[in-house]
Amino acid sequence: MGTFDDEGNYTPREVVSNDLGMSFADAIDGTIVEVEDGQMVNGTVVKIDKDEVLLDIGYKSEGVIPSRELSIRNDVNPAEIVGLGEEIEALVLTKEDKEGRLVLSKKRAQYERAWGTIEAKKEADEIVEGPVIEVVKGGLIVDIGLRGFLPASLVELRRVRDLAPYIGSTVQAKIIELDKNRNNVVLSRRAYLEETQKETRDSFLNNLKIGEVREGTVSSVVSFGAFVDLGGMDGLIHVSELSWKHVDHPGSVVAVGDPVKVQVLDVDFSRERISLSLKATQADPWQEFAETHEVGQLVYGRVTKLVQFGAFVQVGDGIEGLVHISEMSAHHVDSPEQVVTPGEELWVKIIDLDLARRRISLSIKQAAEGGELAAEYREHFEIDEEGNWATSSDEVEAAWAEFESADAGEAGADGEAGADGEASSDGEASSDGEAGADAEAPVDAVADSDDA
Repeated sequence: MGTFDDEGNYTPREVVSNDLGMSFADAIDGTIVEVEDGQMVNGTVVKIDKDEVLLDIGYKSEGVIPSRELSIRNDVNPAEIVGLGEEIEALVLTKEDKEGRLVLSKKRAQYERAWGTIEAKKEADEIVEGPVIEVVKGGLIVDIGLRGFLPASLVELRRVRDLAPYIGSTVQAKIIELDKNRNNVVLSRRAYLEETQKETRDSFLNNLKIGEVREGTVSSVVSFGAFVDLGGMDGLIHVSELSWKHVDHPGSVVAVGDPVKVQVLDVDFSRERISLSLKATQADPWQEFAETHEVGQLVYGRVTKLVQFGAFVQVGDGIEGLVHISEMSAHHVDSPEQVVTPGEELWVKIIDLDLARRRISLSIKQAAEGGELAAEYREHFEIDEEGNWATSSDEVEAAWAEFESADAGEAGADGEAGADGEASSDGEASSDGEAGADAEAPVDAVADSDDA
């Protein structure tokens, strides 16, 4: 070693003999690390550029880590991944590229280390944990040391439509598929949730009672019904249980986020499924109609459809009855078209009301003979002491004028006739009004809304 004088100047030691014990070239070679392609090395970050990082691994030149090889995340800023002076591990991609550089990969080193851990966790049926770093088509990418794919259908216990809120959050999941040759790792957070929440779900199901009414929120709407979050688990309202009316699509009745009151129809413990009904918590229009109408009363309706053996007439909200061809006129009728047309409004008499079978038989022929009006019409029409409709032509015209005036502007969703006598579009017959086998229509002119 050299010396310093009083003024701090340094004087190197004069070498008077060869004390290296080897040649100078051998001494230099002894300080250089030997590397091979695919080798794992450790080094110190000595420079950070916007598109690469230089790593000193003790080789004759610094190794270069391109930005794309820094992380499993795409489009990263190198300064956010490593810092100057940081010790990191990298894998040698090539000792010398076309520019003579040593090219390294931090991402590949991380990948190789992670595979061993992931395989061990899969073998032990353990969970993995990591932040969500991307939303891709069909699911999420989770950083578990490598890119794990979490399908959208396996993110929650029910399917999630908007995956964006999961970005940056840390999730736990189980490994359900692992293929190193294809670089494929598939995760399931739902399997993790099912396993960890089984006790809670069992308790929830045990506390559900068939027939009880619960409040919930619509969590998703599908073609065959709607799922409702009951505060612990989801239950399904089948499309047939959404409304007393015919439903073309569940979305016409409920929307995601709607608060609903539902009745529990069934609990399947083995499959952990809950069947719900929305219409069971609502008034049955057939029951209401049966309570307020009697056989022999006159009601006002609109022809919804003609069939070979008669015509269907809507006489209430979602209520249709059948006028058999034999009850259309006092004269012989060959086909319903000879008497009525779809959309025509007219008076009919209730001649049979079967609530159990949801069937109403009506008569145009008997309505023409007069009779007692149903209660909802009495305040608008002149009736006698027994509730029978006045038959004087002047009285009838006056009654109609009063009825139309009172109901003007009310012809909207309830399907009542307005001042112009036209029925609203909401009064259109639903597909529930379809007739069954025409040739087998009952002679007693009975309409079956279930066959309809």
